[in-house]
Amino acid sequence: MAKTIAVIPARGGSKRLPKKNILDLNGKPLVAHSILYALAQKEIDDVYVSTNDQDIKTVALTFGAKVIDRPEAISGDHEPTITSVQHVLERLDFDVDQVVLLQATNPLRPKSLFTNAFKHFLEQQTDCLFTVTRNHDKLGHIQNNRFIPFNYTPGQRSQDLKPLFFENGLLYITKASAIKKGFIISETGFPFEVSHPFASVDIDTAEDFEYANFVLKTYHHE
Repeated sequence: MAKTIAVIPARGGSKRLPKKNILDLNGKPLVAHSILYALAQKEIDDVYVSTNDQDIKTVALTFGAKVIDRPEAISGDHEPTITSVQHVLERLDFDVDQVVLLQATNPLRPKSLFTNAFKHFLEQQTDCLFTVTRNHDKLGHIQNNRFIPFNYTPGQRSQDLKPLFFENGLLYITKASAIKKGFIISETGFPFEVSHPFASVDIDTAEDFEYANFVLKTYHHE
């Protein structure tokens, strides 16, 4: 019987925030938040952490995940996430139906998010689903020291903007067959909207980490 697995890529060697995947976030290492979230979902059969780092491996095993040792050849700064997920599938000796990708740097997720998203994934009969959040900012770009509005005209009210969304990184659900073909998000992927403060947390710097602590303590009950 094919399984649903969770994969959490967590390599070592972060430059901007050293050892970020094992830094303490509200009493638990950063990567542990995604592990425990995945383990709590009844629809997920197994939880795997892909890493090239011994300290991350130890933490992952301590918190109940299985570990796939990632080769250094696919652990570089510019290596795309897809290669680590493909590597996990290559190492398994059983059939996988779908993969739930959880990024360790997006550790905060509403409790009901996965259940609702997985239900939509099955109902839509799509090969992938990913989470997005609406952006309410007035955006533009700068050319020759001039600001050129992108999604509005000067004087337009914010509430009248055409909706724009950003990929927030909280959750991806993708058919294993699609991952083997080389993508996590396809052209027909279903965008699942999330409007929650947790969607604003993406940790790459010390400031991001401090913000994550603040958001977690403020909305911990959700």
